[in-house]
Formats: sequence, structure tokens, C-alpha cells
Amino acid sequence: MTEVILHVYDVTNSGSDKTNNTIMQINKIFKDGIGLGGIFHSAVQIYGDDEWSFGYCEQGTGVFSCPSTKNPMYTFRESIKLGETTFSIVKVNQILRELSREWPGHSYDLLSKNCNHFCDEFCERLGVPKLPGWVNRFAHAGDTAAEIAESTAYRFRQAKTEIVTASRVAYRFLAGVASNNSLLNAESPSNSNRGGSPRLQASWFKNLISSGAKPSSSSEMENQDEETTQQQQQRDAEAPLRQNSQRII
Repeated sequence: MTEVILHVYDVTNSGSDKTNNTIMQINKIFKDGIGLGGIFHSAVQIYGDDEWSFGYCEQGTGVFSCPSTKNPMYTFRESIKLGETTFSIVKVNQILRELSREWPGHSYDLLSKNCNHFCDEFCERLGVPKLPGWVNRFAHAGDTAAEIAESTAYRFRQAKTEIVTASRVAYRFLAGVASNNSLLNAESPSNSNRGGSPRLQASWFKNLISSGAKPSSSSEMENQDEETTQQQQQRDAEAPLRQNSQRII
């Protein structure tokens, strides 16, 4: 049985004393004050005096080792005993070789694949408990927020696509209804009684107007009625005279 130890550091490698002090204050308030967590680096020690962790590099593996609690890039905070493993040093070296291939330096991501994620994976393969939640809570929270934002954006795009599709379907449906109505009107009995298709009716009406036989206005029709009435009255008045003249003869 071999003990597995987690070493935790405050992340103070920004190159700015002001930023580093701010991070220290954040960690003090959120970890030491209310126990939520902070911005930390972690490494795992097993078999020997070195600790193993993961970081960014352009080429090759991101897995590296350094003397325990002595990483010059960060400020050491505390050590946590995670448990004991039954694996031999040969088996542990095999696990480290596998992790070295699976964790290239260029794949490092502050929120989804950082040093704390590596230590979690390493501890899981060693068969000991994972890191305490507060060590990587800020990264988990940031990763969750990023996933929510990405999911929301995806759902918005999907909803927009569905709205556009529905609009197109509705437009095609309405266009089809309008087309069917026009066909029904063209083939209805009332249209057939009027004589031919709308095109023929329009052509006939146009020829009728061009020949001078324009439809009468209402005033013209009234004048025509008055003239007809006067002619009828005149014929009625002359009728007795004609009859009397026949009798005289």
C-alpha cells in the first residue's frame, strides 16, 4: 500500500503582483472564508519525492513532474491525503505513460481540461478518491456556464430555423389555397353560364367597347324610358281619331 497525496497551490503566475494579490484575496475569501473554492493548481505525489501534474505546451505531452510542494510557478497552499493505492510502482509508471499520451500540452483548457482535471483522472486510475470539490469548483462553474450559453445559443438557432420553416410551410399552404380558389371560380356554373372562361369574357367585353356599343348610363336609360312613354301616350291619343275618321268615311 502506497499513500497518494494531493498538493494544492494558489495560482500566482500572472506576472503581475497586483493580479496575484487579487487571486490570493479571492482564494482567501471563497476558500478560507466561506469554503466554496478558488483558483488553484494541484499535483499528485506517489512513490518518491516528485509530484505529477498537467500544463500547457505547444508540442509533446502536458504531463510533467517537479519536487513536491516546490513548483516555482505557484504559491504552495496545503497538502491533502487522498488515500492509499495497491498498485506497484511499475503499474503507476504504466498509468503515467498512458496519461502522457492522452494529455498533450496543446489540449489544455482552463475550464474543461486543466491540471485539476488531470489529477482527478490520475486519482481515479489509482483507485483513490478524487479531489475535494472546492479545488476545481471555479472551473466547473465556468464550464457549466459556458455549456449553458452554448446550449442556449444552439436552442435559439434551432428555434429560428423552426420558425423560418413553419413560415415557409404556411406560405406554401396559403398559396395553394389561393390557387385552388381561382380554379374553382373559373370552373363554377355561374362563370360557365356567362359564356366561356374569364379570358374570353374579357376579350369579348373589350371588343364590345371598341365597336362603340358602350353600356348605357343610368341617365341615358331614364331618358330612353321617358321617350318611350311619350310615344305610347301619343299613339293612344291618335287611336280614337283614326277610328272616327274610318266611321265618317
